[in-house]
Amino acid sequence: PASGLQEDAALDVDYCTALRAYDLCTRRQARICRGDLVYHSAVFRIRELFSQHNCSSDGPTSSAKASSMPRPAVSELCDYENRVLVSGSAGHQKKYAHCGLFGDPHLRTFRDEFQTCKVEGAWPLIDNRFLSVQVTNVPVVLGSSATATSKITVIFKAYHGCTEQKVYQATTEDLPLAFQDGSRSGGESGSLTTSERGGSGVGRQVKIQARYIGTSIIIRRVGSYLTFAIRMPEDTLDYSEDSGGLQLCLHGCPRNELIKEHMVSRQGQQPHLHGTNTELGPLRPSHQVYTLERATAKCRELLQVEDLYFQSCVFDLLTTGDLQFSMAAYAALEDLKALPPSKLKQNSPRTPRVNSRGEPRMLAATAANSSLLSLLLLILLLL
Repeated sequence: PASGLQEDAALDVDYCTALRAYDLCTRRQARICRGDLVYHSAVFRIRELFSQHNCSSDGPTSSAKASSMPRPAVSELCDYENRVLVSGSAGHQKKYAHCGLFGDPHLRTFRDEFQTCKVEGAWPLIDNRFLSVQVTNVPVVLGSSATATSKITVIFKAYHGCTEQKVYQATTEDLPLAFQDGSRSGGESGSLTTSERGGSGVGRQVKIQARYIGTSIIIRRVGSYLTFAIRMPEDTLDYSEDSGGLQLCLHGCPRNELIKEHMVSRQGQQPHLHGTNTELGPLRPSHQVYTLERATAKCRELLQVEDLYFQSCVFDLLTTGDLQFSMAAYAALEDLKALPPSKLKQNSPRTPRVNSRGEPRMLAATAANSSLLSLLLLILLLL
């Protein structure tokens, strides 16, 4: 009988190993199969098999001897920092990454790259073994390719007894304090909680704390739109190019979705957006027309440092004429300070290099001693 139990255990281990290999192979097809119902059904079935056979999606791909170390208590497993101590990796300082989406929208990726994108419709920001985040962006102004976030859905996946699956959804009409099931916490010892956050006073804010994965999320409603910020440990992210398909926070926006260049004249005309879509339906017009001088002066009241957040503020004012909309840049900067990455480059996040000839590189719009009135070129990012 004892040998029979050992054989059963070995079969379970082999099954989970094969299932993880199948899961990895499937996820690598995510970019190609986006929108394919059969593919998404297969992904859902794999998740069911993980649950039915008590398999962890994070594990070895070959058989290994069981560890002789005692298993930590549930409270330790459900707290990322404690789990790091128990695992014996405390000597290695954990690094955190930040991703933010705000404004028209402007994207700061986990790689510390800054982009401005169109991405109209539903797009995934994050999709890994711990959580999924999807945003829905809608057009802002008639005749412009600029969009803004109107809906955010966060799915926290069931994790090792620390929490069952929880879904949080915010819209421009409703920024709830609770998950969709009406609860404000999940799992052991408050390993997953929501709370209303005070602070800068720009828009209503909800903070979601997932202690079991060391993750914090801030969602705000600023004016008529939403902003999103997240801080996650780098060891929970997979930076490989074939990881999880489309994940804007990991890989940035697709090339054809980038707003590549923002030209601003001395006369303060509206910025010209390459790839502008003129068939966006019945959209509201701009609130008012801002000149470059007026826009920079107004943004100077909110942001004293002439960084990319400042440039985003100016660009949003010139594009929409909506002062509340431009305040999203200030809110995003406040969230960056609240949820900083380990290596904070607040004033000069990296911008992706141009891979093909004939495309202009992203230039820094300001220098330490530059004058606002001499600002002729406002560029946020070019991949």
